[in-house]
Amino acid sequence: MYRRDGVSFRWFEGGVTNLCHNALDRHVAAGRAGQAALVYVNERGDRRVLTYGQLLHEVRRLAAALRGLGVRKGDRVTLYMPTCPEAIALMLACVRIGAIHSVVFAGFGAGALADRVRASGSKLVVTSDVTFRKGARVPLKGIVDEALRQVPGGVEHVVVLERSADGAALEPGRDLRWDQFLATGEGQSSDVEPMEANEPAYILATSGTTARPKLAVHTHGGYQVGIHSVGRWCFGLKPEDVWWSTSDIGWVVGHSYIVYAPLLAGCTTVAYEGALDFPDPTTPWRMVEELRVTGIFTSPTAVRLLMKYGEEPALRYDRSSLERVVCAGEVLNPPAWEWLQKRVLEDRVPVLDHWWQTETGGPVIGNPYGIAQLPIKPGSAGIPLPGMEVGVLTPEGEPCAGERGILVLRRPFPSLTPTLWGEPERYARDYWQRIPGHEVYFSGDAAQVDEDGYVWFAGRADEVIKIAAHRIGTIEVETAFLKHPAVAEAGVVGRPDEVRGEVISAFVVLKQGHEPSPELRQALVDVVRRELGPVAVVGEVNFVSMLPKTRSGKIMRRVLRSVILDRDPGDITTIEDEGSVEEARAAWRRLQSELASR
Repeated sequence: MYRRDGVSFRWFEGGVTNLCHNALDRHVAAGRAGQAALVYVNERGDRRVLTYGQLLHEVRRLAAALRGLGVRKGDRVTLYMPTCPEAIALMLACVRIGAIHSVVFAGFGAGALADRVRASGSKLVVTSDVTFRKGARVPLKGIVDEALRQVPGGVEHVVVLERSADGAALEPGRDLRWDQFLATGEGQSSDVEPMEANEPAYILATSGTTARPKLAVHTHGGYQVGIHSVGRWCFGLKPEDVWWSTSDIGWVVGHSYIVYAPLLAGCTTVAYEGALDFPDPTTPWRMVEELRVTGIFTSPTAVRLLMKYGEEPALRYDRSSLERVVCAGEVLNPPAWEWLQKRVLEDRVPVLDHWWQTETGGPVIGNPYGIAQLPIKPGSAGIPLPGMEVGVLTPEGEPCAGERGILVLRRPFPSLTPTLWGEPERYARDYWQRIPGHEVYFSGDAAQVDEDGYVWFAGRADEVIKIAAHRIGTIEVETAFLKHPAVAEAGVVGRPDEVRGEVISAFVVLKQGHEPSPELRQALVDVVRRELGPVAVVGEVNFVSMLPKTRSGKIMRRVLRSVILDRDPGDITTIEDEGSVEEARAAWRRLQSELASR
């Protein structure tokens, strides 16, 4: 099935395919043109439904327009757009003609966008004039203009989808409105480009990148087979599904499980643009009832966000269509799992955690719901899925039997990125040559495997708090805080301490109906001590209304660390709400002032 030469590998060598053809043309040819393929909803109440036939028609128009602008097989196209039908159709149109799309999350700033345009060598950038988030307008075109001033030459055209009455300022000779872009497709072919299985379909910067971006490559063949197979094995994707992944197309989850895998499976995929709790926390549950959603893929952070409002918003709506809920992004802490599993879904359907990365393309560890659901162990990501060979090693390469170490993947699998765009040496060095004497994929995540083969993650290997020579994972401490009924979310980091080396500094979000107090602060310290023992020394508990998180739902612990160390947080262009940084800083200073006055 594959050929490996050192750290380089190729799947289905010599096979010819096309990701777009199998996602759309195949279903239309089978007589399913009238089935809903894409349901788009946004926080302003707009809704659009595209059937497989209609989506294919739009993709063909865009494919012709791309060719009309001179985009050919192998050219890179940067998409800086929100999760909307036009962006999804463009992704499909790019792979249809053999162009390589590079989607940049529409929450990044100009510097991060410029880095990604430069790294990809894109000749075309497609954007929209604005996007909307929690009722606010975010001007994307202005950010593109600023970014391209940092990347002179290279980009030949900028296409702008105008979504507001104001439109956007266009640079003559370079920029085109959407209608002008479509007009370039007149007389151009929209036929599918045959692609060898190992040719790139897209490139995507790994999430959380703060230095020079690493662009993971995903191919037409291996990626397609991998996400489709694991989508069936792990999520049970089937044509009858109304599948809603609450992610954004700027992340790999959006690529794999908003766009490609659901369409490969022939089901209806839901794309949502906006915040899950806007205009109010009933939004996701109303969508489940109205769209008759059968499967949800969301993040643990989203679960904890909704938990803050309690279960009452969910209980107003009919949730009987749901068959399963799956989570990934960070560890689904047992208290959050129990709230969703028992209080919201009333133990009627399973809530399943799983683990993967941008580089893996799809799940590696999970509960194989689509084959046979195994017992759920709250807090565990599950077991290695079929074809996945994992191990846990020390940084020196020693096996960790029943103890925490670094999770490694012992051999490639189809959806694993085979290289980094333009940097094969970096790929080898960063992923396959990190542990001496072992040619294994280095995940960078700390984990351990129990006696039943279940994998338990403790966060990134470098996100460990060392207290008096004892190492405690941030996830363990955050889970302990969540044991208290007043806590909705917690983010913790290590703070330097002269006596113990480090102590725990916590930032806690309370559920509605609970107020900060010295008594509650002490109760939370007591909960952590009870759960983790006296080694878990809590230096302070800071109360905030929100944590600094990326738009993909990951807690930005480095930002919390910069707050307690009074340092510049660095690049925060991926942050959900910049106000969370100032709030954390104000909470930290307020508590320090209180402690100093005692």
